[in-house]
Amino acid sequence: MKFAEVIKSERELRGVVGEPMARSLRKEIAHLDANCRAFIARSPFMLVASCDAQGRLDVSPKGDPAGFVQVLDEHTLAIPDRPGNQRADTFSNVLQNPRVGLLFLIPGMQETLRVNGSALIVRDLAVRERMAVRGKVPALALVVTVEEVFIHCTKCMVRSHLWDREFWPDLQGVPSQARFLVDHAKLGETLEEVQASLDQARKTRLY
Repeated sequence: MKFAEVIKSERELRGVVGEPMARSLRKEIAHLDANCRAFIARSPFMLVASCDAQGRLDVSPKGDPAGFVQVLDEHTLAIPDRPGNQRADTFSNVLQNPRVGLLFLIPGMQETLRVNGSALIVRDLAVRERMAVRGKVPALALVVTVEEVFIHCTKCMVRSHLWDREFWPDLQGVPSQARFLVDHAKLGETLEEVQASLDQARKTRLY
C-alpha cells in the first residue's frame, strides 16, 4: 500500500501530537524503588521486547505466579525461563543485541509498569533457585540491568476494557493454536492430533 501523508520528522510528529507534559518526562527513574518493587511483586504476566542485530523485533509473553520476576537489587531483576517451544527468540536476540523493554501487568489494574535496560543470559544456580516452582528450577534466567522505569497511564486499558468481562469479544470463529499450526506450518498431522499434543504439553511441560 502507498500512503499520501507520512510523518518523516520529529517536527512533523510534534505538530500532530504536541509536546509531552512535564510530569510525563519527570516520572522516569533509573532504579527500582519501593513502588516498582510492589508492582512487580504482584504481576503474574509481563512482556519482553528484544531486537536482533538486523533490527528485527520480537515481543515474548511471560507468565507465572505473581512475583515470578525477582528483583535482585534496585538496578537488577531476573526473569525465569520455562519450558516452551525452544525457539528461544528472546535469548537469540539478546546474544546479538542486549537491549530489552519490559511491560508488567496486574490483572484488574489499569496502569502498567514499563522497564527498559540491557540483558544477560544467566545460569547462576543461586539466581535460578530463587525462581523454582513446584520444585522445578529454571534452566536459564534473563537478568536485566535497569536503566529506565516509569508507570504507564490507564487510557489504553480504559479504551480496551481489557479487564471488563462484559466487553470481552465473542471467541467463536477465532482459530485455535492447533489451527494456526496446521495451516501455517503445513503439518502432516490432523487438527485433532495437534490439539491433543498441545493439551498434553500443557499438562506435563509447564515447569
